[in-house]
Amino acid sequence: MGFPLSDSLVTSIPIQELPLWDKREAEQGLFSFELELTARCPSDCRHCYIRLPADDARARSAELQPDEISRIADEAVSLGALWCLVTGGEPLLRGDFPEIYTMLRRKGLLVSVFTNAQCIAHEHIELFLKYPPRDIEITLYGITRDTYERVTRTPGSFDACMRGLDRLQSAGIPVRLKAMALRSNVSELPGIARFCRERTRDYFRFDPLLHLRFDGDSQRNAEIRSERLSPDEIAALDIADEERATALRGGCACPVPRDESGNDSGNHLFRCGAGHGNLCVGYDGTFRLCSALCHPGCVADLRAQSLENVWRTLVPVVRDIRSDREEFLETCRGCPLFNLCLWCPAHAHLETGEMDGSVSYFCEVAKARAKALMIED
Repeated sequence: MGFPLSDSLVTSIPIQELPLWDKREAEQGLFSFELELTARCPSDCRHCYIRLPADDARARSAELQPDEISRIADEAVSLGALWCLVTGGEPLLRGDFPEIYTMLRRKGLLVSVFTNAQCIAHEHIELFLKYPPRDIEITLYGITRDTYERVTRTPGSFDACMRGLDRLQSAGIPVRLKAMALRSNVSELPGIARFCRERTRDYFRFDPLLHLRFDGDSQRNAEIRSERLSPDEIAALDIADEERATALRGGCACPVPRDESGNDSGNHLFRCGAGHGNLCVGYDGTFRLCSALCHPGCVADLRAQSLENVWRTLVPVVRDIRSDREEFLETCRGCPLFNLCLWCPAHAHLETGEMDGSVSYFCEVAKARAKALMIED
């Protein structure tokens, strides 16, 4: 027979306030990693920064094999990783997805999956019921066939997505829904938000940041730019969503991040979380500090080096990269609107070829947000 615990012996604190996180940060350990299983996808979305055709033989041959993924995952776990985000491309396009997913779960990892839901089959439902994911996030490009397929440029993709979503939710598998804010679907965004909030587990979010292609494809980059909303449109969407507006205002209350030496006015490029407890493994074994950081000086080949060696040696070097470019130091580095801006070294590199390059579009978005939220710059 059990005995009731005295209230004086029970303490409740939010999980994010547990001392565990401070301890892990002090140890510079790894908490999570992103695993791109493929760059291939059955859809051909106008805004996608990575997509390659589903039948691209060259891309398929470059993909990490299950034994390579297992080795990298073992190294990640030994460095402290608890959570793995599986993404793509479309990760469920791979026939060996069940094998890889099961292997990751059996290593004790929490596993999340980003998918467009178009490939969800009964075998995936059985797999997720047997080995529950931490969550599954689905991007919804529209709630009508016309809008959805204007984005994906793939006939039948809307019905496939709805069928996959229905299968997941009918089985009681936790799902989170999100959207991209695009020129092709902006008129339907309010309806998308309502649809998602009615069906999602705990939240809905949308992302207006469309960054350019990893491979630098000029034609695809032109399509991405054509899908970007204007700064004023982004700001209007932000303030129309009370939850989002509150979060943006809260972010602006945070002080300018300090650099690695503890100063708030240094010339370090990185003041984001890239390489702080997380990393990204590309579909071809390329190590990146974050999913968007493709600069040649910031990546490594995990087929040729161990993850531990890269984590211990490359990450500190990249985090310590500095810039003495006057334009950068006088604008982006000290800008008080940094929490409203889309700028970061990774995105700057994709836009300008330089990690300390300025991007006027990002700057205008930050100013439009500040004006809409009535925040002084």
